[in-house]
Amino acid sequence: MPERTIEFGKYGARGIKGHEAVARQLDSYLHYIATPISSPRGLLARLHYLTRTGHALAAARAAGLTATDRTVEAWLKEQRRPSKRNLARIEDAYRTVRRHNVARYLLPRLNREGRGTRVEIHPLNQSAVNRPQQRVLEFRTLNVRHWDRIVEAWSAADDRALDDAWIEQIVDLGSQWGQYEYCTNVGFAA
Repeated sequence: MPERTIEFGKYGARGIKGHEAVARQLDSYLHYIATPISSPRGLLARLHYLTRTGHALAAARAAGLTATDRTVEAWLKEQRRPSKRNLARIEDAYRTVRRHNVARYLLPRLNREGRGTRVEIHPLNQSAVNRPQQRVLEFRTLNVRHWDRIVEAWSAADDRALDDAWIEQIVDLGSQWGQYEYCTNVGFAA
């Protein structure tokens, strides 16, 4: 599609890719544990989240937590402290599992039994663009009915698939869809 190869920002327009704005909005629903992993309380909270059930522990292992059960048990009992490398693995596994768990509950709320969710697309910031090069871009709203591919790509942290899924949804804007590939913000309530 020729619209997707336009040289963005050539005249000073500012914004981000639409799928990045969608990912940012979906990330706002995650509510990660606020206490840092470097503190004992933050570490224990993450370990409890990752080991509370067999399913959660299996998901943590699939997400990169490679420590043995014995080692994890020692961490939970505070008999040993994980290395910096293992702290990073615990944090990555926690964020991956948390994103996956939230996606399961977020998808039905966004799809709303086929009714979809109203999305607001805020246009590019053209304040730095010279007057003759500015385009008329208005605030747009559309109803996204199929969130499955978007949430699946977001949950897997697959940027390319998220971009493709988002572009597929904004084609409903008709001939103007290419003008909203970049934006300042995408807003919706789940």
